Amino acid sequence: MARPRGAKQRAEVVRERLTALYPDAECALIHDNAFQLLAATIMSAQTTDENVNKVTPALFARYPTPRDLAHADPEAVERIIHSTGFFRSKAKNIIGMARALEDDFDGEVPTELEDLVKLPGVGRKTGNVVRSVAFDLPGLPVDTHVGRLSLRLELTNETDPVKAEHELNGLVPPEERGRFSLRLILHGRQVCLARKPNCDACVLVDVCPSAAPTRAQESTRSASSKRAPARGARS
Repeated sequence: MARPRGAKQRAEVVRERLTALYPDAECALIHDNAFQLLAATIMSAQTTDENVNKVTPALFARYPTPRDLAHADPEAVERIIHSTGFFRSKAKNIIGMARALEDDFDGEVPTELEDLVKLPGVGRKTGNVVRSVAFDLPGLPVDTHVGRLSLRLELTNETDPVKAEHELNGLVPPEERGRFSLRLILHGRQVCLARKPNCDACVLVDVCPSAAPTRAQESTRSASSKRAPARGARS
């Protein structure tokens, strides 16, 4: 197909193709409720979802509710989540988050982004994860994968995650924003890698302004070049 000229058109093609490719995209953080997802997302900073999933069973078995975590011994929490890195600040944040839930929200995770970002350790990305995954509300988390792919696809030229989020919100229907983010993350992990994107295997190669020529395209160009008569040659 002809490469879409505008970001709005390109975003729609990207959304449709990634929906077909990853129809069942889900959050990789294992959780049973909004509180667990909130804590897990706070702990996912500077580490992998897999590392977080290794410690959350023990954490939530010991502290199953915000009230339990709010009164936890910080050193005990640090020992449980140590392997996720930055464990002292993460322990402080998740305990502080639990206390804020108890003190300000009757022990319930709020649904509004303006309330979520008031919690310790919670920024717009974490808040949008909770909104979109736990509550099925509009929210487009911009992590490193979403930011990188959005730049490569020229859906935005913003490198600041908050500014990028606002631009992407204008390109994606509210009810699709969370799933759009999840699918970009999957595509970034599996195909559009940071160091060496696999353009040959990418379903977006024909609409991506940053795509390298695929082997098939290079072969076609090479064959056409060989068939073309040299300039000045007599026919």
